[in-house]
Amino acid sequence: MRTLRVLPLAAALVACTIVVRGSDIVSTGDAELQFQIASILFDENRYDEAIAAFDRAAKADDPAIALRARKGKVRAKLRIADFTVARTDAEALRRDVPSDPEVATLYGDSLWAAGLFDESDELYQAALELNPQSSRARFGHARSIATRNRLEEALNEALAASAASPRDAEIHHAVGEIYERMNRFDEAANAYLNYINLLPNRDRSEKAAWSRAQVRFLKAFEGKVPVQMDEETATRRHTVPFKLVDDKVIVQGRVNGERQQDFVLDTGSEEIVISRQTAQRAGVQPITYTLSAGVGEVGLRGLQLGRLNSLEIGTMKVHNLPVLIKSPALRGLPKREGESFSPLALGMSMVIDYHRRQLTLARDLGVEEADFKLPMRVHRLAMVRGTLNGQYPAYFVIDTGGEVISISAELAESLTMTPRRRIPLKVYGTSGWDRDAFLLPGVNLNFDTIEYHNFPVVVLNLRAPSVLLGFRVGGIVGHKFLGNYRVAMDLERSELRLTKY
Repeated sequence: MRTLRVLPLAAALVACTIVVRGSDIVSTGDAELQFQIASILFDENRYDEAIAAFDRAAKADDPAIALRARKGKVRAKLRIADFTVARTDAEALRRDVPSDPEVATLYGDSLWAAGLFDESDELYQAALELNPQSSRARFGHARSIATRNRLEEALNEALAASAASPRDAEIHHAVGEIYERMNRFDEAANAYLNYINLLPNRDRSEKAAWSRAQVRFLKAFEGKVPVQMDEETATRRHTVPFKLVDDKVIVQGRVNGERQQDFVLDTGSEEIVISRQTAQRAGVQPITYTLSAGVGEVGLRGLQLGRLNSLEIGTMKVHNLPVLIKSPALRGLPKREGESFSPLALGMSMVIDYHRRQLTLARDLGVEEADFKLPMRVHRLAMVRGTLNGQYPAYFVIDTGGEVISISAELAESLTMTPRRRIPLKVYGTSGWDRDAFLLPGVNLNFDTIEYHNFPVVVLNLRAPSVLLGFRVGGIVGHKFLGNYRVAMDLERSELRLTKY
């Protein structure tokens, strides 16, 4: 039976190739066949081939088939992280059929993938006005409000979307991510299992393999309360001193009750990170592997995932924590990869007082005044929106472990600057050396009313983290940006507050 299914498909591909060469317009029958082939290839994760077939089907003399094919191409482009083309094609679709709710949703998806979250919100709302029952628009809306830490509301929207389209694997995955952020690991594991069961070729799919690893990790917490704090820890403020070393905030902490050691405060990481040596000393056993991505030539990187019994930072003690183990370690770096933690991963907001060298951690910081209040989104990492040269909006990762203000190479290429000087740099990050990094002077950059005129930014290859996150990362802001202020990262209010010294 397997052979019988393959042979007609191969023959159809050959026949249709001959037809397309003869004309720019494809007959309805041939276009319908091309669309069916493209759909099969899409379901098999053969996206490049699917895009070629969708392109052929889009030349149909039947407008309905051409429209379906154009939609399919946008979806496929999003799957291979071709964010720029996906956005261009979706924008053209929106112009041609402005009253189609599916097109509005696809355009919203493409804007999300381009890192234009605010604009995508408008498109999801437009799609819901055209069709209040649209599961994909509700999925987009759920994903967006989750970035504003409205997790209960996001979960309800995602579950409603899943109920409306129970065979949409991507929605099940979003449900799992929200449950995981809520530390409801059992329910997250079940949502990921639903996602796996809906994947084509799930026995051979890399997506399925990585998701099974995540399920295995989550199930390792069965019988335990993930990210567990006692009531006093959860409700009080915890203030600890820190050192500033090479523009990095360093605090003392304990893993599993072991001796104190240095931790870098690193909101550029979504988990606690420890070295292999610390894991061995503290008895932290790896459970599975996960994918990580950062700046550097390695790009996507496999790392071990484990579970901490406890982490202590000053008076804050938390139990049953996910932890990344830097194993295998990268070679050729100027210094050993050390330990780091992000309070955001624990559901804790924080204040960094650079003048007093104090770090304050709390679930709720309360209402505070500040010189600048910037809306903050969290999608695995915390981000704020900036604008380059007055016309290029982008979201920047707030990275307390970073040093400079940087932008992505892709964003740098889109800037219209004459002349464009490039000063070569050698930068290393969590994924090794970025040997193509350079300094780009003369950039105008603003975050609301915070302005940098004629400013030099570091240009980095952020392709790998963008692919892993599912949207184009515009850049990163580190100590160069944060160090001039008393900084509050408030999860409760989805806000970055900056007060001048």
